[in-house]
Amino acid sequence: MKPIRYTIAPLQPAAHLFEVTLTLADPDPAGQRFMLPVWIPGSYMVREFARNIVTLRAFNDAGRKVRIEKTDKHTWQAAPVKGGSLTLRYEVYAWDMSVRAAHLDDTTGFFNGTSVFLAPLGHEQAPCIVDIQKPTGQTYRNWRVATALPEARGTKRYGFGEYRAENYDELIDHPVTLGEFALASFKAYGVPHDIVIAGRVVSLDMDRLTADLKRICEAQIALFEPKTKKAPMDRYVFMTQAVSDGYGGLEHRASTALICNRTDLPVLGQAEASEGYRTYLGLCSHEYFHTWNVKRIKPAAFAPYDLTRENYTSLLWLFEGFTSYYDDLMLVRSQSITQDQYFTLLGKTIGAVLRGGGRLKQSVAESSFDSWVKYYRQDENSPNAIVSYYAKGSLVALAFDLAIRAQTNHRKSLDDVMRLLWQRYGRDFYRGNAVGVAEDEIEALIAEATGADLSSVFDEAVRGTRDLPLAELLAPFGVTLGPETDKNGKPSLGAKTRGGAECALTVVHDGSAAQKAGLSAGDVLVAVDGLRVTGSNLDALLARYQPGAKVEIHAFRRDELRVAQVKLDGPEVSRYKLSVGEKGDKRGEPAAVRKGRERWLQG
Repeated sequence: MKPIRYTIAPLQPAAHLFEVTLTLADPDPAGQRFMLPVWIPGSYMVREFARNIVTLRAFNDAGRKVRIEKTDKHTWQAAPVKGGSLTLRYEVYAWDMSVRAAHLDDTTGFFNGTSVFLAPLGHEQAPCIVDIQKPTGQTYRNWRVATALPEARGTKRYGFGEYRAENYDELIDHPVTLGEFALASFKAYGVPHDIVIAGRVVSLDMDRLTADLKRICEAQIALFEPKTKKAPMDRYVFMTQAVSDGYGGLEHRASTALICNRTDLPVLGQAEASEGYRTYLGLCSHEYFHTWNVKRIKPAAFAPYDLTRENYTSLLWLFEGFTSYYDDLMLVRSQSITQDQYFTLLGKTIGAVLRGGGRLKQSVAESSFDSWVKYYRQDENSPNAIVSYYAKGSLVALAFDLAIRAQTNHRKSLDDVMRLLWQRYGRDFYRGNAVGVAEDEIEALIAEATGADLSSVFDEAVRGTRDLPLAELLAPFGVTLGPETDKNGKPSLGAKTRGGAECALTVVHDGSAAQKAGLSAGDVLVAVDGLRVTGSNLDALLARYQPGAKVEIHAFRRDELRVAQVKLDGPEVSRYKLSVGEKGDKRGEPAAVRKGRERWLQG
């Protein structure tokens, strides 16, 4: 098939407009159809990217206009062209500062192909050439291009010019950053990895970031390929947009797009890693692990993606949840964090899962299937109605890993399951063996990889809603688990609030003091026992009471004043504490227990 040629130019950065041209040498003689994806892989929500196309025109190779009509929300039909090529020229509004779509102003540019590149239907397997052009003017003289797309002949790395992709799927799987950015590189088992940091950052310790990411990447490569240490890509790019307040990441086959608080990045001369920096490293680790798990090892529903509609699978607990388990585990295995710091992160996850009543109503399999309509469209009742396949999925992975290690005397682990998935489904995915994991075969694959029998825990962990027996599973590893409550014993309403001048309830948990008293999300608290409540003083007011005390709360619901008699709950459990040995005492611990824990945490 003849190549499809794209050109993308930052036409009006101040107006946030990209101009895109698409030239198809051999359009359908009956009239060519074009489609823009309605969602982006890795973010399971229909986002209607076509709404950002401002103008669209079509021309034949003589430059004459060709009639083109929109046939539905994301598809266009061009009139037949008598011989010759067909060119589309269109403008895309780009003002979404996230990892999912496109953004452009006079300081930086970013785009995912799903937001800007129309697909000529019937030509999805044709090679693609995209010319990334530089905006005009002195303001942009130092702009560069960061992407994992291979450069076409004559284009220098990080330079404007032509890039190539084997097909449309590859084209849209390589995000692009434009602008001025900090840049560093390292090699992980011989494979070049680039770090791109866009946005204003002061005193960035790039050497520290480079060293930390190198260890994390090599730990993950060695997990999947312990003998060859062969990475699944020829080059990889971490691209981060540093902002005042933001967090998120999206995986791609040879890169990841990240967004973080600029204060989370490492600072020159700061010896101790901040909590924000550890969180950022966890995000990098998570998206890098996806290079194997979901970008190459895929559920059958994603092989291939149907970008015109939702793609339902009940396996996101495996692809996102297991990735969420390994992201922090890779940090401790690569010595980027300590064992105690890992246990703190694990305790926060356990607390977050056990705090939500939705875990008792929705399984992780159901949560995965309903991600399109529930997880990505959360409201004030979501904590009471759904469970996160990320968070609980990571605890399912923990439970499986501990159970496998205990049953096999540490000869096998969840690592062996991931390697089997990689060998059978992932290693050759882009080499003509694009087969995904079936919905009902995971339990059998675990048994095949490890010889362990997880039947007693699998059904409840994946399709059930009971709490996982984590304390029991951790005990053979010398780790105790218990709730960590407020030492001061402060009472609570059992609700979350939004700060500011007003104190508004954002979530009211099932069975909480607030719910029993008739308070609801959206209510604005006015007074507690006659004393004014603001977004910053509620905790201080409640701290004057004991759990079980009765207080009178005045609140506005819309424009109506309500009075509620509230019997205060006890202190909330926000996290759980994991300790080594009985009450943290490792003295007298059997050597086998210590070695088993080390094998789990050190790999």
